[in-house]
Amino acid sequence: MNTSSFVLTSPDIAEGATISTRFVFNSFGCTGDNISPELRWRGAPAGTKSYAVTVYDPDAPTGSGWWHWVVFNLPADTAGLAQGAGDPAAGKLPGGAIQSRTDFGVPGWGGPCPPPGDKPHRYVFTVHALGVDSMGLDADAPGAMVGFAINANRLGSASFTAYFGR
Repeated sequence: MNTSSFVLTSPDIAEGATISTRFVFNSFGCTGDNISPELRWRGAPAGTKSYAVTVYDPDAPTGSGWWHWVVFNLPADTAGLAQGAGDPAAGKLPGGAIQSRTDFGVPGWGGPCPPPGDKPHRYVFTVHALGVDSMGLDADAPGAMVGFAINANRLGSASFTAYFGR
């Protein structure tokens, strides 16, 4: 459910571009800096009470993709996330926002790290405009559970896709 006026961009990662190693995971054989990129959005649907941000790799060889970042309960006046906001210790998220568990098993940004020799994977960055102030979940909620709550409360979404392979 995309609305043409709702737009997500990043000064760090362009639509269709290859993701820089600055944002790549630093484990599992990858040697990036594991810093979350800056994100900006505008044009959310009327009635938006909060936002969620997800980064998802549908190409991960798991049968169910891979959640790289899951953030929710972002207040309605939020218009983006600063670079590095994905570090739970950085304190760069608005009050009340929650980063929950990624498929790396912990909350916060987990950058791209596809298997060596695999085709470049797609990383889908999405901001979801929600009709609720809070989704009633905590930092232990897995990506699929957050995805279910997002789909139940979404007024609109905006996405872009970038790539990384090794």
